[in-house]
Amino acid sequence: MYKKKPFFIVFEGVEGCGKSYQSKKLFLRLRKNKVPTVLTREPGGTKSAELIRDLILKDYFKKSKEEKFDKYTDTLLYLAARNEHVKNKIKPELDKKKVVICDRFVDSTLAYQVFGKKVSLNFIKNIQKVILGDLKPNITFILKVSPKSSKKRLRKRKSKNRYDNFPQKFYNKAQNSFLKIAKRKKNYFILDSSNDDNFLENRIFGIISKYLNIKN
Repeated sequence: MYKKKPFFIVFEGVEGCGKSYQSKKLFLRLRKNKVPTVLTREPGGTKSAELIRDLILKDYFKKSKEEKFDKYTDTLLYLAARNEHVKNKIKPELDKKKVVICDRFVDSTLAYQVFGKKVSLNFIKNIQKVILGDLKPNITFILKVSPKSSKKRLRKRKSKNRYDNFPQKFYNKAQNSFLKIAKRKKNYFILDSSNDDNFLENRIFGIISKYLNIKN
């Protein structure tokens, strides 16, 4: 029988892996099972963090390199958005013993900023110590996708942001970074999301059901 408790679930992966779709599907299934659940995302999740998100995403479309944010400015904006999100949404909802599902979190910062842009890991770690405190996801799903499937999904998107327009080489590097982060960690689940069927949705719900003691 489900017993109300705080539980933090994160979905990670490259663009076109289906993490936003699977986050929403899990959210709806938990709600259907009367589990108090909140669905959120990064960067964003609160009004102030969404404003920072807009600023970050718009920056990509500036033509001149001189106009663009330095990689450390860019990283600080992501961390600023995370600070607002953690302090004003994630922690308060967990304190209410709710399940929080987040589309992207700290591993995206590592994959894109550290592995991708070569931002100093210690720079990020020191700031995140203050932002996160003892906050850690209970479960992280890394969705692994084939280049063919991700390209097909990205082509279907009506509105695109900065990360939907990168070359395949960048996505391959980012995906390898996510897999490296997840290696040998018990609370990480690497799942193949290349196929468009219900199997993955059911697999994810089955994993979470065991942790939350939900009877199907």
